[in-house]
Amino acid sequence: MLIRFLATLSRQLNRLSGALAMLLIVYVLCHILLEIVLRLFGTSTYVLDEFVGYAVAAITFLGLGYSLERNSLIRVNILMDRLPERFHWLLDLLVSAMSFAIFTWISYYWYINTLRSFQRGTTSSSIAETPLWIPEGMVLIGLVLLCFTLLVRMLILISTRHVPHIELAQSHE
Repeated sequence: MLIRFLATLSRQLNRLSGALAMLLIVYVLCHILLEIVLRLFGTSTYVLDEFVGYAVAAITFLGLGYSLERNSLIRVNILMDRLPERFHWLLDLLVSAMSFAIFTWISYYWYINTLRSFQRGTTSSSIAETPLWIPEGMVLIGLVLLCFTLLVRMLILISTRHVPHIELAQSHE
């Protein structure tokens, strides 16, 4: 029951995160097109590189949990192909646990960095003087969602003893 709730929560949060990443892709396109038009008239927004850079970082990290949940991340199956299928879930659990530990560690230090930027009022050195905690916070949200997705994946692996596929992840609703 708890695993179903967590899987549903993870799926909904990842859908929201994925939708935000898609909106950011549209933003990047619109900003680039605006910049092209403005440069035809000899002017600019002067922040294209900065804002598109922030958006690309946010898109990358916001899409990680969404991609993991749908088994869309690149995998090298050298070990998996050599193991009997009944042990695939165990290897996946080991890899998920190691990934969870590493990304939790990264998230913790990224949180400290983001909090420091917020407390100090750190801004970019550009004309926009963007508060850096905003793009850093988007990356942090993506990292935390990835950790939560990995945790849910580990719980599903332990409870079902099968590698979750898209259908399996959705059947836990």
